Amino acid sequence: MWDFFKRKKKKKEEELKEAQNAALEQVNESAEDAESLAADIASEAEEAFEEVQETAEGFTEEVMEDTQAAHDTAEEAFEYSKESAESFIQAAAEEAETEPMYEDDAPSPAVSVSEEIASETAAHEPAAVAEDKPEKRKGLFSKLKDGLKKTRDNIFGNLFVESEEKIDDEFYEELEEAMIISDMGMATTEKLLDGLRSRLKADGIRKRSEARDVMIELLAETMRNQDGFIPDTQPAVILIVGVNGVGKTTSIGKLASMYKQDGRNVLLAAGDTFRAAAAEQLTIWAERADVPIIKHNEGADPAAVVFDAIAAYKARKCDLLICDTAGRLHNKKNLMSELAKIRRVIERELPSVAVEVLLVLDATTGQNAIAQAKVFGENTGLTGIILTKLDGTAKGGVVVAVNDELHLPVRFVGVGEGIDDLQPFDSEAFAKALI
Repeated sequence: MWDFFKRKKKKKEEELKEAQNAALEQVNESAEDAESLAADIASEAEEAFEEVQETAEGFTEEVMEDTQAAHDTAEEAFEYSKESAESFIQAAAEEAETEPMYEDDAPSPAVSVSEEIASETAAHEPAAVAEDKPEKRKGLFSKLKDGLKKTRDNIFGNLFVESEEKIDDEFYEELEEAMIISDMGMATTEKLLDGLRSRLKADGIRKRSEARDVMIELLAETMRNQDGFIPDTQPAVILIVGVNGVGKTTSIGKLASMYKQDGRNVLLAAGDTFRAAAAEQLTIWAERADVPIIKHNEGADPAAVVFDAIAAYKARKCDLLICDTAGRLHNKKNLMSELAKIRRVIERELPSVAVEVLLVLDATTGQNAIAQAKVFGENTGLTGIILTKLDGTAKGGVVVAVNDELHLPVRFVGVGEGIDDLQPFDSEAFAKALI
């Protein structure tokens, strides 16, 4: 009997021990699961923090970039107004010295300067109202020549003089320096100088005045566009790209006006939904050019704007669609993805319509414009260049560098702020106006 109870007691002890072991194992497993869960939560929290941090840094960087772009634009406007005021004061002083003026007829100097500054500032605004008696439009070559005055007078003015000066090493050194200062770039400068030396030697030319004609021929040949611009002859879509502050909006307005005057049925698409008031500014230009515009609210998908514009293009039987795009800095991946998406929409919805992608560059940035063109060319399939603000820079030689280094044709050049101051590029006329 005693043995029976001993066996039963032993069995109970074994069962209790097994139960304890099982409970211990379960506790250990629960602890491991808790540690694993805690590690997962910590990892996800860390990833979420990094993502939020990257987003915040990216947003901050974009805000800073746009703020800097706005600051630069404001600074340029101030300098332009300042120069205009100084020029007016000087002109007024010269006129006062040469022409007599009665006291009753003399305007207040302060009022005159203020009116001049206001006039110059209004010229930069798309909503500017034309004068009751508009000035007779200048010829294309005359405007181009005026626009390149700073480059020609400050850099090339004394090189090709009408004199008996011989062509020597000093002449080539001066010409090389002038070409580099005008931002033609070293590679383009060397190629043109080699060509000039060969031509002058072969033709036996020894006077600088005669060398000018040869230089014009070489420049024109370097910049000559081999292919015609498709929108000039058939229905097309023009996609305008470029960084903030280069003059995209004004260029689009001027293009719209030019083609409208040529009898084309033009439609604008306000695809820059990123920059505040971009659509409103383009709307003002559309009203000036008397062309319709398709736009969405700020922050909308740019591709959706273009999609709706294409639908309107078809419904209204338009033959030219000009699309604006966002102008964030050219090294932003999201901007390039956005542009690629717009291209896909255009190619899908208008498969039989030709597309021109024009990059707007600010001539005052010089060689930096070349860097921008290279990045945009890699991502957007550029077909041409619009070069603005040639009238405000002595770096007009960048046109030559753009053609020669990038093998991209310059389609239009801006030589003023008026609605008719965007001109189709003519290499011969440009070369003559440059030197």
